[in-house]
Amino acid sequence: MKVAVIGCTHAGTAAIINTAKLYPDAEITVYERNDNVSFLSCGIALYVGGVVKDPHGLFYSSPAQLQELGVKMRMLHEVIEVDTKAKSLKARSLNTGEELVDTYDKLIVTTGSWPIIPNLEGIDLNNVLLCKNYEHSNTIIAKSQDARHVTVVGAGYIGIELVEAFQMNGKEVTLIDAEDRILSKYLDAEFTDRIQSDLTDKGIQLVLGEKVSRFEGEEGSVRKVVTDKGTYETDLVILCIGFRPNTELLKGQVDMMPNGAILVDRYMRTSNPDVFAAGDSSAIYYNPTRQASYIPLATNAVRMGTLVARNLKAPVTRYMGTQGTSGIKIYEQNIAGTGLTEAGAVAAGLKVESVTLEDSYRPEFMPTAEKVLIKVIFEQESRRIVGAQLMSEAELTQSINTLSVCIQNEMTVDELAFIDFFFQPHYNKPWNFLNSVGQKALKPVDATAQEKKEEVLV
Repeated sequence: MKVAVIGCTHAGTAAIINTAKLYPDAEITVYERNDNVSFLSCGIALYVGGVVKDPHGLFYSSPAQLQELGVKMRMLHEVIEVDTKAKSLKARSLNTGEELVDTYDKLIVTTGSWPIIPNLEGIDLNNVLLCKNYEHSNTIIAKSQDARHVTVVGAGYIGIELVEAFQMNGKEVTLIDAEDRILSKYLDAEFTDRIQSDLTDKGIQLVLGEKVSRFEGEEGSVRKVVTDKGTYETDLVILCIGFRPNTELLKGQVDMMPNGAILVDRYMRTSNPDVFAAGDSSAIYYNPTRQASYIPLATNAVRMGTLVARNLKAPVTRYMGTQGTSGIKIYEQNIAGTGLTEAGAVAAGLKVESVTLEDSYRPEFMPTAEKVLIKVIFEQESRRIVGAQLMSEAELTQSINTLSVCIQNEMTVDELAFIDFFFQPHYNKPWNFLNSVGQKALKPVDATAQEKKEEVLV
């Protein structure tokens, strides 16, 4: 079996390692346009901020390690054409320009994503940078050495982590986003209001609800960011607007979402049964909405890549779907979320309610008993949990994984109220805060009894 793999970051690395182990006789060829594999881009801000001293720790595999598995690694090779009917591809060496044609029995597309680059005046000025790969991270570090004022455009996870890193490095920092709130895709206002307050208290300038219209420069380097409402001086701009799937090679050959994400079934197969896709290049089954969605996360990528290998010859392991569970640490706050925000649920057309609780996570008689803020979103009629968020100075983010499992298994907020959790004063209260937030959502006994009575009558 000849297997061709295009792209080797998280999904690609997982697919390659597992394919090599499961099918020792397979002939696996990998095409990767970079000179490295498996870079953890989620560590860029830690690297920029100096928390990670050795950037090599941000790689968990290497071309040499994959070669030891018998894989043919064609590094610095860009695939320029794929013909799924002929089962062939054409690649070009980025070193020599030489082109080659290869064939395959199974094609694994793990081409990932690329930062969205707006078509704005001044976008090509020096010191307007992207933030995605290892090369970008090194450029950001080098350019920021002499920068006094850094502007980050985009208030998602990467943007927020970068502004924190730059502020802690003593830079003047401005954060610009077209949305009225930071992290609006991940958290509701109860959480973002507090985080925004923390950022401004640290001296970070928040420019929200403003859309960048152009960049202005002097002597070829950026000096101002101009929005639809104001102008902001700067020495360095980092674009963190979002990501777009790298799928031009397959356009018109497999089914895709409107944004270009490749549609796959629960076995990672595209509309062409011999073409598989995983990671940031593809859509994924999203349990809260029960529909395909584009959720570019490393966790989704490694799972999907592993499933590609398992299902390469036959559909044996079905993907359970994702909740898009994620977390972030911002200064002293540990924050995590899973599933839909309340605003996201409404935008998706779901009729939902929510319950929010703030309480000490363990007994107040303990030396410390930090507060935890938790919110659970659930469908009105079915009471099915579709999302949750929590934040605390205590490290409680693993609890969001429990709520992810609840969403995975379509549990209700009423069931959450009485799940069995252990109690030990070092860690929690007799009623775990997950139980407590569920109990806060319970309907009065009379209303519940009346509903049960009506069900019996029907």
